[in-house]
Amino acid sequence: MSDSQSWFDQAVYDIRCEWGQQGVTRLAPISDAVIIVDVLSFSTSVCIAVERGALVYPYAGPRKRLADFAAARNAVVADRRGTASKYSLAPHSLVSISPGTRLVLPSPNGSTLSTQTGLTPTLVGCLRNATAVAEAALRFGRRIAIVPAGERWREDGSLRPSFEDLVGSGAIASHLPGTHSPEVQAAVAAYEQSRHDLQRLLRECGSGRELLGRGSGHDVELAAALDSSRCAPVLRAGAYQATV
Repeated sequence: MSDSQSWFDQAVYDIRCEWGQQGVTRLAPISDAVIIVDVLSFSTSVCIAVERGALVYPYAGPRKRLADFAAARNAVVADRRGTASKYSLAPHSLVSISPGTRLVLPSPNGSTLSTQTGLTPTLVGCLRNATAVAEAALRFGRRIAIVPAGERWREDGSLRPSFEDLVGSGAIASHLPGTHSPEVQAAVAAYEQSRHDLQRLLRECGSGRELLGRGSGHDVELAAALDSSRCAPVLRAGAYQATV
């Protein structure tokens, strides 16, 4: 990597934070672990499913290959939010998932990033498991990369940095010792400012308002339940499963 590119890798700090696919590309190779943060809703859905004993396979390929991908893993497919399917990307659909279920979870944000981290140990974090996932990441080393997924603008598919992923990243980083990059410090500051009013703020941010408008207010409540889970899903053999 050229000197000009290394300006952005935050390598002089123990705890780093950068958005989206470029965050994974720049930070994963130089970190001991990567934490993917997609609060509304991939990370929250994975946390809920894995906590209940499921295996979750992130999928980021074309939909025409989705059925074959699931069949090869003897897994069921989570459908788009708002469908009649038993399981979807909506966290509330996974609250009663059966232990041992093998679930393929397509997502343009969290799943896509999960499949791009290479050999770097990868965990999924959200507000529900902020403390637990920070503690689990430290088992791999002190150099931790936090990658908030953000959302996508419908008009052109470009990255939309999101309030919920910034605050979720800050919640996790607040439990990580060592030197924090300025980007991490900003995320922690956002979390500290918001932590006592998460339910309201998640409902009123752009992503939350979108879900409420679709009748998915319960999913926002589930996502805002700070440290309600001790589950820290880690990616092994292509599937998120409980940390042991």
